[in-house]
Amino acid sequence: MTTTLSVSGMSCGHCEQSVEDALESVSGVDSATADESEGTATVDGDAELDDLVAAVEDAGYEASA
Repeated sequence: MTTTLSVSGMSCGHCEQSVEDALESVSGVDSATADESEGTATVDGDAELDDLVAAVEDAGYEASA
């Protein structure tokens, strides 16, 4: 399953990496890719949406489905 989140607050490549790392730490995530210019993060795997949003927010960014 692929999930795309809207992520605000990213402004550079380091931000993208922080979001990717946060998402990849969630159980059930196979891979994650963040795109600062689009303001999105794409996640492959079967993680719960609430867990993905919480991980991004814990990393200091805002996320929604």
